[in-house]
Amino acid sequence: MRPQTQFKHSILAKSIGLMLGTAIAMPVMAQEATGTDEAEVIQVRGIRGSLIKSMDVKRSNSGVVDAISAEDIGKFPDTNLAESLQRISGVSIDRSNGEGSRVTVRGFGPEFNLVTLNGRQMPTANIDSTSASDSRSFDFGNIASEGVSGVEVYKTSRANNSTGGIGSTINMVTTKPLNAPGLKATFGVKALHDSSSETGANITPEISGLYSNTFDDNKFGIALSGSYQLRESGTQGAAVGNGWRDQTGGVGNWGSIPNDPVNHVNLPADGVVYAVPQNLLYEFAETKRERTNGQLTMQYRPVDNLTATLDYTYSKNDVEVNRNLASIWMNFGHSESIWTDADSNGVAAPLYIKENNVGVNGDGDLTYSDLVSQVEESGSVNENKSIGINLEYDLNDNLSFELDYHSSTAEAKPNTIYGNSNTIQMATNIRGTTAIDFRGDLPVVTLEFPSQFDPANFGATTNSLGAISGLDPTTVRTTGTSLRNSYTKSEIDQLQVSGRYTFDQGIVESIDFGVATVEVDNRNAFGLAERPTWGGVGSFDDVPDNILTDNLSTISNRLDNISGDRTGMWDAFYNVDFTTFANLVGDLYGVPLNADGTPGDAAWPCGMVLCAPSTYDTDRSTLEEQTSAFVQANLTFDISNMPVNLTVGVRYEETDITSTTLLPDITSVAWVSANEFAVNRGDAVFYEGTGTYDHTLPSIDFDIELTDDLVLRASYSESIARAAYGNLTAGGRLDSVRIDGATGSRGNPGLLPTESENIDLSLEWYYDEGSYVSVTYFKKEVENFVSREFTNGSPFNVSSPVAGPRFDEAVAAVGGINDSDAIRTYIVANNPGDPTIIPEDLANGIQAQIFGEAGGADIDIRFSQPVNSDTKEADGFEITVQHLFGESGFGVFANVTLVDSDLEYDNASFGAQTPLVGLSDSANVVGFYDNDGFQIRFAYNWRDTFLNATDDAIGPSPVYTEDYGQLDMSASYEIDENLTLSFEGINLTDQNQRTFGRHEKMTRTIFQTGPRYLLGARYTF
Repeated sequence: MRPQTQFKHSILAKSIGLMLGTAIAMPVMAQEATGTDEAEVIQVRGIRGSLIKSMDVKRSNSGVVDAISAEDIGKFPDTNLAESLQRISGVSIDRSNGEGSRVTVRGFGPEFNLVTLNGRQMPTANIDSTSASDSRSFDFGNIASEGVSGVEVYKTSRANNSTGGIGSTINMVTTKPLNAPGLKATFGVKALHDSSSETGANITPEISGLYSNTFDDNKFGIALSGSYQLRESGTQGAAVGNGWRDQTGGVGNWGSIPNDPVNHVNLPADGVVYAVPQNLLYEFAETKRERTNGQLTMQYRPVDNLTATLDYTYSKNDVEVNRNLASIWMNFGHSESIWTDADSNGVAAPLYIKENNVGVNGDGDLTYSDLVSQVEESGSVNENKSIGINLEYDLNDNLSFELDYHSSTAEAKPNTIYGNSNTIQMATNIRGTTAIDFRGDLPVVTLEFPSQFDPANFGATTNSLGAISGLDPTTVRTTGTSLRNSYTKSEIDQLQVSGRYTFDQGIVESIDFGVATVEVDNRNAFGLAERPTWGGVGSFDDVPDNILTDNLSTISNRLDNISGDRTGMWDAFYNVDFTTFANLVGDLYGVPLNADGTPGDAAWPCGMVLCAPSTYDTDRSTLEEQTSAFVQANLTFDISNMPVNLTVGVRYEETDITSTTLLPDITSVAWVSANEFAVNRGDAVFYEGTGTYDHTLPSIDFDIELTDDLVLRASYSESIARAAYGNLTAGGRLDSVRIDGATGSRGNPGLLPTESENIDLSLEWYYDEGSYVSVTYFKKEVENFVSREFTNGSPFNVSSPVAGPRFDEAVAAVGGINDSDAIRTYIVANNPGDPTIIPEDLANGIQAQIFGEAGGADIDIRFSQPVNSDTKEADGFEITVQHLFGESGFGVFANVTLVDSDLEYDNASFGAQTPLVGLSDSANVVGFYDNDGFQIRFAYNWRDTFLNATDDAIGPSPVYTEDYGQLDMSASYEIDENLTLSFEGINLTDQNQRTFGRHEKMTRTIFQTGPRYLLGARYTF
């Protein structure tokens, strides 16, 4: 057993001993410092009451704190916590499948924000589709809002708060029965209609309930909440799914545009950065999401000065996704194009690009590129569990102690044998030329067929709408399969002991102090079962024609909310059921298991049945052991009769890291089709690395009441954000191989956390009940920001199929590196009997496979590795207005955040960069009416264009999310004091979500999700 297990037992033993012997209690930050208890006594209900409670939290706290409070027990303002958080100034959200998932605060993305539950650091579990996840970001989509009474966003750091958030620390507060004595219960049901789904149920249910009661003269209390939500939704759109290949004008790299100004209009000038699309696909996805949440809290207060709390929190998010895709892969035989002029940033983008897809095989016959129809059926489940013990003990009128211990886990894994990501493909090789038009919102593909495949010449199949499809089922065969299994589990054990000493007199009102230990054990793993026969396998008779003709589907009419000229658009593909196709492929090509039950072929871990592997070829563990201590003095005094609060503190943090990584060895690399390479992996190899660091983090919060209504605040603090788990892993791996080179990635266990010096200045005018204006300036000076450096190496001793004399001779013969198919053909034709070449087998539909030649050059890998970089700055303004129009019931809440930074991406540079992912301006406007039991609220949220990733599918290259605005509304009516009916509309403006690359015309993805509506009833006892 690892030392971690002993550590857990030690903490638990200490906790029980402290509870029974000394009855010490837990950190004051979750309740005492937040003003939550004071907010509970406000009797105003509804939207108005929620805003007043949130305003009181903001005013009563030291530092800059914003909050969202529940309108009533079990009634949070939005069905999704992230959707509520985006109403706070400085907070923006990322959306997944149309729902809020992760948050960015003041331009610092999800990795830079720490999420806690009642003051406890929460584990996170995220899985990626094609690799092991490395993220620390918390997904609010896993947590239902019904069991949350409030969410507090600490934008300034304090000594008594856990470290890990540069942007903010976000604390979710749950219901505690002794804070609100007596019987309280509510039960709610909602019917959800999601207009985005094409095949899902028309109506799906949401059910929630909350019970809270106290007994024995309020000495014992119990609160129980639970919720279940089922959502069936869909997305439809287009994507350059395999990324944009970056180029420089005047340089003839693979994929570059020929120097031909006649056929290539506005040809990018020498030195101008541009890019060409690797592929284009149309995607139609259906998602089923089941979310189950529950929490049990029990409290016991046998005497006034002792309170014991035991709580258990559970959440489960179960997601199943079905996708049907139609795609084309560009081979870079560019024959025509139209380009934007290079903009002020020196970047050009194709408005229209066309290529010739006709080639010649080794027998001298013409060949054509493929049209691909692919199916995917995957699923994942994210499960979170947390159990905690809390004691609060007042030793006397001056000294109090708190103790808190919790053990929490977050686990994400596939929920189907097909893994959390996969693809099964079929193709028809009838594509003569291909063009993509990027001038509209929808990238439009047009095709030209060779005469023998032209629909006018062979009696083409028609679909139910009578449109000519251009597809002949007799020319279709299966290609490759890829089934991927990702896994993540994060465990946190945290023990916190803190106290407060309150003085009877003097300017020092109290002193807070405490120590804590945190152990974070994170594991993420990835496995792959792949048949890389992407050029086609088997005969055309393998796929029965009726499976294809019965499932012929159009494309254009299913993308009705995305604008674009569809003239001549490729408009048909085979929309085959996944299970049908998976069973067909298994029956045709499956390899039986060995006698001992082991796979007869790594691509078939379940024998004759397609499945993802149950073992992992990448397995990474990171153990973090954190020890901390803090002391904080709270001072109260007057300056010229103006009340002043001053909080001065310091926190010490020490962290030790141990990283263990299991990575596969590489045995060979095969060139299997024009742009496809198969990486053959061998036995796994263990790597290990360590790291350690410590920090002393001071904080000062000052506020002064200039008048009864006017508050001035000033804060200074230092904070850290720990590196993503994937950046801390030991060892390196080969990620991809292309004709122009191979890329890989390495971790860095010695990576230091990002550090920030923070300054905040705020002026707040509370001019009427529930009404205020706030203006805040913030500045963050960030050092040790994580960037990437690139180094080349050949650690696997594997010969490269695209290097050496044989390859160089072929490149010279065909006149350059651009025509990869011609290079392959030349190598096969001119090297008969070469044992490193598996020849083409046309009878069985197998293309040639080329391995590295004997004694040839080892594959040279360009490794990307995270490193700490120089100092950068970010600053901005937050402006908030909240106004209640007297007793009329009308009110408005609005805010705008303006952010600036030198952490921006330079689109005209291919060098290593340190941009701030998520940096953007944002704005919110909420108007409402709340009177006589009737409420209605309209909320508009806007976020400007922002950088959401520094890598696309090919490698280092930016991905931006286009500016997005969404209008939501909610309305409710109280039938009587117990029964309330409600209606909600989300994304009423039916906004699409779009991402792009270095230039706004380089569309990366564009998807339509549609509005959704909820009709509900809520009964309060």
